[in-house]
Amino acid sequence: MAVLAIREALRRALREELLRDPSVFLMGEEVAHYNGAYKVSQGLLEEFGDRRIVDTPISEAGFAGLGIGAAMAGMRPVIEFMTWNFSLVAFDQVINSAAKLYQMSGGQYHVPIVFRGPNGAAENLGSQHSTSVDSLYAHFPGLKVVTYCDPHDAYGLLKSAIRDDNPVCFLESELTYGQKGEVPDHEFLVPLGRARVRRAGTDLTLVSWGKQAMQAEAAAERLAAEGVSVEVIDLRSLRPLDHETLFSSVCRTGRCVVLHEGYLFAGVGAEIAARVQEACFDWLQAPVLRVTSRDVNQPYASNLEKLVMPDTDRIVAAAHRALGRPTPAADRAPAATGA
Repeated sequence: MAVLAIREALRRALREELLRDPSVFLMGEEVAHYNGAYKVSQGLLEEFGDRRIVDTPISEAGFAGLGIGAAMAGMRPVIEFMTWNFSLVAFDQVINSAAKLYQMSGGQYHVPIVFRGPNGAAENLGSQHSTSVDSLYAHFPGLKVVTYCDPHDAYGLLKSAIRDDNPVCFLESELTYGQKGEVPDHEFLVPLGRARVRRAGTDLTLVSWGKQAMQAEAAAERLAAEGVSVEVIDLRSLRPLDHETLFSSVCRTGRCVVLHEGYLFAGVGAEIAARVQEACFDWLQAPVLRVTSRDVNQPYASNLEKLVMPDTDRIVAAAHRALGRPTPAADRAPAATGA
């Protein structure tokens, strides 16, 4: 197996799909001559030329709309947002066009397009560059919402997203582009809508996705030292959601904690908690708990960023609460789960 950084795994997936299908092209700010803001597209301009690796003006609404039109005409665009925060400028295009055209055209138009770029907080970027948009896009029918934790899944999921006939929101992380891991040398796909059990366990199910799945594994390791067996589920796909893997785990463990970077109020964790209690109520031995970012806009200062983001201490405290173990007064407060 090759050991690749996530940016290299994404680049390999893009390159292979560009070679395989002439209808695939990449478009976005600085993707061509600058080799990508995060160097995901490094070298692709030289190999494929400026008709398939396309630099754009700073106009998310413009190039998102152009990509949607190209998808309707039979192309398979990959649209890179420099950050998903900037996608909010193109929200109307993504929601009112990409997500709805198949239904509004009575199935006459497919929109096979991938919107991709870094989601959530990085380091010292301030509020306007640090929003986690998971719940915004997962809310709307017609979109698929996908993310990854490691280079293996980054490669396989992006290839599946490009081949999908529906619009896919592909959420990456600026903090993990340099993270390395093993990726098989042969081509493979990771199906959309299928979760991954990253660690088997019997006492509690810890559900997460994206870069937070790594934090979930770290918390599970710490809890294992206390004699607690935690099953870690990396959802990988928020739309469609793998109910079978999720419900099967919770019914076995009887307890569930959901970890994510977004906010507590109206977050994806609330949807997962509702579905788990509806489907697994007779097996639950404790309420479903959530660990999220604090309910404030992301600060710029490093020390304040750390206070806002979920951390291992808060995950472990939530697990203790689900297990009925005593916890310090501070951890029992609503703020311990993000409110």
